[in-house]
Amino acid sequence: MAKLTNAMYGGYGAFELKSQYRRNMLTGTLMSAGLVVAIVFSIWVYKVLTAVETVYIQPIVIKTIADLGPPPTVSKPKPQVDIAAPNVAKPKVGIPKPVADDEVIDDDIMIASRDDLAEIVAPDITETMMDGGAEIIIDIEDYMPGSDEFVPVEIPAEMIYEHTPEYPRLAQTAGMEAVVWVKALVDKNGNVRDAMVLKSSGSKAGFDEAAVKAAFKCRFKPAIQNGRPVAVWVSYQVEFVQIDG
Repeated sequence: MAKLTNAMYGGYGAFELKSQYRRNMLTGTLMSAGLVVAIVFSIWVYKVLTAVETVYIQPIVIKTIADLGPPPTVSKPKPQVDIAAPNVAKPKVGIPKPVADDEVIDDDIMIASRDDLAEIVAPDITETMMDGGAEIIIDIEDYMPGSDEFVPVEIPAEMIYEHTPEYPRLAQTAGMEAVVWVKALVDKNGNVRDAMVLKSSGSKAGFDEAAVKAAFKCRFKPAIQNGRPVAVWVSYQVEFVQIDG
């Protein structure tokens, strides 16, 4: 029995290993876990320090050529030139000087509106001139503007009757068609006082003459300025078209 006991507990063997393997296993596990945590933490820190901000751009979908837009300009922009500000003297503030009552600006003055001006009926203005002892009276209301003169109006003239021009006989026989632009002077009563060709038909078959001749028989609703009819020039198109049948 003594030999058996000495053999079981004598020397360094399985019993000593069994008594320390748990502590060794725990130590190894903790060291391995710590190493893994250290590696993961190091990778995270590296990514944070070297991270680049990512910008997401919405893709542009081009369906037609019109979506491409205009091509970029090839011309270089002109350099900006610095312009010095002008030297303007500051206003001097002094002691106000007394003035007469008739020189004082009245702040209560009422400015007439467009409606007030329209209600005012201006008298007939005439201009008297002396020519060799003879008295010449010019009625300003019968003033007719020139063909190149611009007359501002509130309501433009409107054609209410268009006289059909006479179709040139030779052109009708030949089956010719044309377009003529006519410029007519419409007085304050809506009558045509003068007419001319604004854009010719380009033909010598008589289309231009027929269109101008018919213009004097057209009727217009006169143009209105400040609530009163005025004379203006108007332009309109005359078409010479063959009618079948």
